[in-house]
Amino acid sequence: MSTSAPATARPAIELEIGGMTCASCADRIERKLNKLDGIQATVNYATEKAKVTVPAGYDPALLVAEVEKTGYTAALSKPQDTKDAGPATADDGGGEDPEVASLRHRLIGSVVLTVPVIAMSMIPALQFTYWQWLSLALAAPVIVWAAWPFHQAAWTNLKHGTATMDTLISMGTSAAMLWSVYALFFGTAGTPGLVHPFEFTIAPSDGAANIYLEVGAGVTMFILAGRYFEKRSKRQAGAALRALLELGAKEVSVLRDGAEVKIPTVELAVGDEFIVRPGEKIATDGVVVSGTSAVDASMLTGESVPVEVTESDAVTGATVNAGGRLVVRATRVGADTQLAQMARLVEDAQTGKAEVQRLADRVSGIFVPIVIVIAVVTLGAWLGAGFPVAAAFTAAVAVLVIACPCALGLATPTALLVGTGRGAQLGILIKGPEVLESTRRVDTVVLDKTGTVTTGKMTLIEVITEPGVDRAELLRYAGALEDASEHPIAQAIAAGATQEVGVLPTPEDFANIEGKGVQGVVEGTGVVIGRESLLADWSQYLSAEVSSAKARAEGQGKTVVAIGWDGSARGILVVADTVKPTSAEAIAGLKDLGLAPVLLTGDNEAVARQIAAEVGIDQIIAEVLPQEKIDVIARLQQDGKMVAMVGDGVNDAPALAQADLGLAMGTGTDVAIEAADITLVRGDLRSAVDAIRLSRKTLGTIKTNLFWAFAYNVAAIPLAALGMLNPMLAGAAMAFSSVFVVGNSLRLRGFTSTTGTTTAPATNTAPAPQPAHT
Repeated sequence: MSTSAPATARPAIELEIGGMTCASCADRIERKLNKLDGIQATVNYATEKAKVTVPAGYDPALLVAEVEKTGYTAALSKPQDTKDAGPATADDGGGEDPEVASLRHRLIGSVVLTVPVIAMSMIPALQFTYWQWLSLALAAPVIVWAAWPFHQAAWTNLKHGTATMDTLISMGTSAAMLWSVYALFFGTAGTPGLVHPFEFTIAPSDGAANIYLEVGAGVTMFILAGRYFEKRSKRQAGAALRALLELGAKEVSVLRDGAEVKIPTVELAVGDEFIVRPGEKIATDGVVVSGTSAVDASMLTGESVPVEVTESDAVTGATVNAGGRLVVRATRVGADTQLAQMARLVEDAQTGKAEVQRLADRVSGIFVPIVIVIAVVTLGAWLGAGFPVAAAFTAAVAVLVIACPCALGLATPTALLVGTGRGAQLGILIKGPEVLESTRRVDTVVLDKTGTVTTGKMTLIEVITEPGVDRAELLRYAGALEDASEHPIAQAIAAGATQEVGVLPTPEDFANIEGKGVQGVVEGTGVVIGRESLLADWSQYLSAEVSSAKARAEGQGKTVVAIGWDGSARGILVVADTVKPTSAEAIAGLKDLGLAPVLLTGDNEAVARQIAAEVGIDQIIAEVLPQEKIDVIARLQQDGKMVAMVGDGVNDAPALAQADLGLAMGTGTDVAIEAADITLVRGDLRSAVDAIRLSRKTLGTIKTNLFWAFAYNVAAIPLAALGMLNPMLAGAAMAFSSVFVVGNSLRLRGFTSTTGTTTAPATNTAPAPQPAHT
């Protein structure tokens, strides 16, 4: 979901929010801020940031105060300057985030202390004379210290009159602990030799001989495990921005008084002239002062065809100089560069993206108040019926204890663990539980063309010879000469020639004609290859038939290179980005899932239509600039579509973040992978079909788990209210529900790929050139 910009530009303030434990916390802060006059706020639980649009001259301290009144912490985000590695996030310093470290310590401590408690409570053979007191000593730190974040969050929720999963955990574990302490010190549970036998009889009792320490400690341990892994994953939200800014060059050779001086890129100023050698990254946005080269802009634009640049042409920072030496004058530096602007687009898209609430929180919001009402009604009914106070409190507390479902802590983490583990085996990396709900609702999938539907690599696809010219000879001469060039198109021709004719001869002479092509001597023959104008300089002209084929190929967006020797033009070689062999099958699979595919590309419409027709896509959006891709996604969302985006380039990152579901090809850039929700390791588009199928099945498993996690306990609440809760029966019910949840989750291990698990990753190997058309 995206938020539309206000009609008139107003100042935007970014706040870093602390203390949120679930998506409902973000909703609460957002509602509070939006109640202020003239304020429009969006709070993102994943990034822990609030983006607030305020009237001119508004004091940010008022926003901070309002958030703090709501029970959370807030601070103004640090401004991002050119020396920053990325936006201010808690883990920027390279060390581990304190909150994640704290959760890990609590989890380790709870595992060490809880396992013996559960074992002693559930296995009568381990119940030695004073086992119950050892259980208290081990369980108390878990329920008090390890579960402290839950108690703290429950208190915050209570102050605001709401209930979440934290409320349920705190209430249940506290009730189990307090009642166990009462039974040990004031009841008969502290008697030496106490045994919790496996008795399946149901009879009312005053509960003074029952302890529930394993319930409180076990629930805490399981929930902490799920919370730790979720928090660790969520903390990676800022990695996309750091990855973006890491793409840039770190050092640059600047011309100062005619001499080269190496300086850090952050010290570049507008107007500085710097040198870019072949293979180096261009340090910042600028204009070419001298030199001619081909610039590989694929990491930013996603388009595989290199851009020829010469004097006065604009170049973009972080792109790679693939050809000759360039001298560039810096026109934009730091936060003004296209790379920095793209980083801001990613951040804006992430901040404006509404996260779904956790399923357990939504259920808890209804379940907790009902349980509290049942407990109060139980207490009143027992007292009103004339039963002793101890018996009445036993029944009321039993309701609270049984209402804390142990399996709830396993419901989401186990399904995620098995589902994501199976996904990893199939080359599908799913980032978190929020991703799963998105896959269920998505109805439109936008596919970036280059590197996603196509290989993203220039390939020799056709050779057209003049009458009487031997195809193998043409390929041998062209491949030999082009193999000596670093140009991506030349390398594509050399690779195609090698594949068809084998080992290529070494040219005796070679010269690069800037902006036109190359010439040289191969096996004693003078060969010229490049633009048609280069051959014309040597009075070599293509025949009408070959010229027509050349025009037709160029009209389809393909690149054509002409070759001649011995005073005559001998043919043309057609180079283009080719469709991946599995793309058509993948598109059919996406349609079977009820998704409408859309092809998105910066190429011209003719190229887009040809590719779309080849793979079976009906809708195309062509000639889109890199920075406009996010607008395309937002426009589709405004039309009521739930949009998935599949891409691989840096320019796709903002759109991947903006989409309701982002899928990045693992063969793409790190920043695209970081900005996406799902990563397809194999680079095979068919993995997108498997990813959505697996995600939907995992979500279904989680929902089933959540239902049974509550259902077992809900069924036992009437027994608890009637005072018939046997501790071993309660333990058995919890154990059975946990076993059911784990078993149900393990079924995901049987998920099979539509393409088979042995399908090899798609490669960018060039297909053999097509037969000659003479």
